[in-house]
Amino acid sequence: MKSPLSLCPVPEEQRPVNEYRLLAESWFFRWGTFSGWDYFKPMVILWLVSCFVSAPVSAASLKPTQHPIEFTYFAAFGACIIPALAVVRLYLGWNYVYQRLVDVRVFYEESGWYDGQIWEKNPEMLDQDRLIANYEVRPVLRKIQNTLIGIAITCTLLLGGGILWNRFQLWTWL
Repeated sequence: MKSPLSLCPVPEEQRPVNEYRLLAESWFFRWGTFSGWDYFKPMVILWLVSCFVSAPVSAASLKPTQHPIEFTYFAAFGACIIPALAVVRLYLGWNYVYQRLVDVRVFYEESGWYDGQIWEKNPEMLDQDRLIANYEVRPVLRKIQNTLIGIAITCTLLLGGGILWNRFQLWTWL
């Protein structure tokens, strides 16, 4: 009797379980599997590097000597953009693999000439893929979603704080 994998017409590199393995081993997407400080360290590094870009932009808009608080708020807000984009890319990659794992049908290209085919997974393969999706990929997606929520809240507070501080300063001058 042939194994279910030997009956699968999907090329090896396009099988969802192999896409998951490749994603989990890649240097960028592996970041989502880390925990604790190892997970947050790349974000902090990206944020610090982004400060070198956002601080001059903020300084061009506000004079740091005259408006140091607003300058700090807006520079910190601007520095959040690149880490946020990196986390969004991380989420999109993991979500793509999650959808491929839980889907009953697998879309694939046999020759690379955009001649798409659809293959329906057999029950054993579907069970295996869904186990991986639910116990390996879903926790990573939840962590990334929580990170995106945290970044959104931080950006909102920084932008709101800068705007409110600016308004407060204007009120005292009137």
